Amino acid sequence: MARRFILASASPARLATLRSAGLSPEVQVSGFDESLIAIEDTAELVQALAAAKAHEVADRVDGDALVLGCDSLLEFDGVGLGKPADADEAVRRWRTVSGRSGVLHTGHTLLVVTDGEVSAASTQLASATVYFAELADTEIVDYVASGEPLAVAGGFTIDGLGGWFIERIEGDHHTVVGLSLPLLRRLLADAGVTLAELGWPR
Repeated sequence: MARRFILASASPARLATLRSAGLSPEVQVSGFDESLIAIEDTAELVQALAAAKAHEVADRVDGDALVLGCDSLLEFDGVGLGKPADADEAVRRWRTVSGRSGVLHTGHTLLVVTDGEVSAASTQLASATVYFAELADTEIVDYVASGEPLAVAGGFTIDGLGGWFIERIEGDHHTVVGLSLPLLRRLLADAGVTLAELGWPR
């Protein structure tokens, strides 16, 4: 029987990534208030948020489980960018990033829960540089009107409508989707867990 594996995230892209890679995690969405953590450094912030989300879900777990928490932000001109607040902000952001590059940081926290208590924890960072195409203003307006940029960190996707506008990526592209599979594999190995123990390949 496969070990219990919980994804502490509401992100459909993270869940789809795990499923397409052969895992079938439970999903328990964290209710952690992100405004409680104020860290200026984007890389440090996503790691702190990933840990907080994972621990919030782990506190609700009975028995044994593995809990994965993640958080992503696009660092651009030294500022961490999450989901745009509204369409106007999304348009302004795309006009700014058009033809330029930013770094997408994703923090990952893996918790081992034993008899309802966290017995091991590890937090690591994956980062990838994203090069944006130069967009016509009509493309920006049409893309924002689709609603997709309002639902994702950084205001773009590579695995959806936004994929048209990403010229290239330096680093693991899964990081940009929101969950680095190579990094997760290393976290599992450090915890003494094999992919086979999670039911892979299903």
